[in-house]
Amino acid sequence: MTDPIYVTDALIAEDIDAYLAQHERKSLLRFITCGSVDDGKSTLIGRLLYDSKMIFEDQLAALEADSRRVGTQGQEIDFALLVDGLAAEREQGITIDVAYRFFTTEKRKFIVADTPGHEQYTRNMVTGASTADLAVILIDARKGVLTQTRRHSFLAHLLGIRHIVLAVNKMDLVGYDKAVFDRIALAYRAFASEIGITNFTAIPISGFKGDNITALSPNTPWFKGPALIEHLESVDVGGAADEAKPFRMPVQWVNRPNLDFRGFSGQVASGRVAPDDAIRILPGGKTTTVSRIVTMDGDLSEAVAGQSVTLTLADEIDCSRGDVIAAADAPPEAADQFEATLVWMADEAMIPGRAYWLKLATQSVSATVQAPKYEINVNTLDRLAAKTLELNGIGVVEVSTDRPIVFEAYADNPALGGFILIDKLTNATVAAGMLHFSLRRAQNVHWQATDIDREMRADLKNQRPALLWFTGLSGSGKSTIANLVEKKLHRMNRHSFLLDGDNVRHGLNKDLGFTEADRIENIRRVGEVAKLMTDAGLIVITAFISPFRAEREMVRAMLPEGEFIEIFIDTPLAEAERRDVKGLYKKARAGQLKNFTGIDSPYEVPENPEIRIDTTDMTPEQAAELIVERLLG
Repeated sequence: MTDPIYVTDALIAEDIDAYLAQHERKSLLRFITCGSVDDGKSTLIGRLLYDSKMIFEDQLAALEADSRRVGTQGQEIDFALLVDGLAAEREQGITIDVAYRFFTTEKRKFIVADTPGHEQYTRNMVTGASTADLAVILIDARKGVLTQTRRHSFLAHLLGIRHIVLAVNKMDLVGYDKAVFDRIALAYRAFASEIGITNFTAIPISGFKGDNITALSPNTPWFKGPALIEHLESVDVGGAADEAKPFRMPVQWVNRPNLDFRGFSGQVASGRVAPDDAIRILPGGKTTTVSRIVTMDGDLSEAVAGQSVTLTLADEIDCSRGDVIAAADAPPEAADQFEATLVWMADEAMIPGRAYWLKLATQSVSATVQAPKYEINVNTLDRLAAKTLELNGIGVVEVSTDRPIVFEAYADNPALGGFILIDKLTNATVAAGMLHFSLRRAQNVHWQATDIDREMRADLKNQRPALLWFTGLSGSGKSTIANLVEKKLHRMNRHSFLLDGDNVRHGLNKDLGFTEADRIENIRRVGEVAKLMTDAGLIVITAFISPFRAEREMVRAMLPEGEFIEIFIDTPLAEAERRDVKGLYKKARAGQLKNFTGIDSPYEVPENPEIRIDTTDMTPEQAAELIVERLLG
């Protein structure tokens, strides 16, 4: 083992400002360590921190804060202490999440993400890999290529990581046998070529002993290099490739400190831009030119990929957060239907048809995901039939958004091709995805404008369109009250239409069952029909159990604000079951009806309905009178 390392950089002692300036100019490499359980990821990171002639980033920050000088006798860094600390984190369960380490050598700064090896925490590996330039994939020399090796390699390649290091660890435990190393490297190469990894660097190491970490080890005279740190310091992570692409900048916010200044701030995702360049605002499509490139340090003559800047434009033009400023002659595409690869990251399985928030760059839209075209077995690379995706499942799916978003294929531009899905109720991130392309039907089908709009149709009927959405348990009285409401509206010469849950299933939705996915699709179709009817100027009344809040909110989002009126028919389960007009509860209790709401399928009570009807305290006639009064009042 090498001697302990001390913080002894002479430049720090002589001129801290010069040292900090030198440090700022160093390039930054973000990398992850991944692989199977107990392959030695934490030990390797401890060795990297110990054996590299490095300064900890937190020590550097302290130096910058108070500009104090550090003497030549710095604090000793003990390898055993580092490894013990990392092991303690693992024992406490901390490294089931992503643990980040920050360090620097004389040549480069590093951020390393220590990702967990257990299969159930694959989602955490995806989190760490999403911003990485390089992946160090560890293999225990005694075990060879394992399922998690394949899984993490597949994900690293899928997420666009261009640089792969195959670190064959624990070589000391196999006697530094070259044949073992060659056999593992050959097996990995065969798998890597199948998934599209055409180039990787294989290094035999011992994280515990320090072999081939900072320098070539005499224990492996047959290995000619490079050592791991040498490779990490020299790998090219420059942005030349991104700078050569067409200009794109997602707008993070509109900067307007006074009436004389209006700028659009964000990070340049690709390409370069200069004053007087012609640009296009998407998805709107308006064009103008760049006037200034503004930063805190003054105006720039050019901005390139990776820089955060504020652009001012030659014309007053509609542009806001979520829009993309792009080269006028090479704009990206905007669409609302896509094929994508999805990595499911939630404990609950994906529900086809459910609405989630989709965030891509600075854009946020409502999106639904259809049942997978297929799921990918990362061990065999087989394409498997699947109706959904479970935790850590990877599949190819079709995604639809409620309005067009600006995008590029993830392989071409990760900044405009990578997205996450967020549960609308819990705000938890449930999936990460990579867009492939827009679907052809999204390109061929365009909205046809008509001369007669919804306001004109409503004026002709002398009423305001609305959707009265009755929700509640089976037997709560939804259909009874809804029917009374329509009768009252009819007597008042109001134009209405009642969509009843049972009636719709005789025609439009006769192909749907009562699984969670089918119920979601049932509500989606009804919502679309109701939207068309309100466009016609009608007052639409629906009576559906609609047990899930997310789907009720999905329908609400289809309509203009204020037109969706949620009416919760609040009847206790015991009372609904006592009534049991159709005998459904009795069948459900006997096990003859599966997925029956309130018995073996949940009902999610509305949190803030516009109208709440307590049927234990109000007759159907009184309830109908109240609803009509609220609607027309």
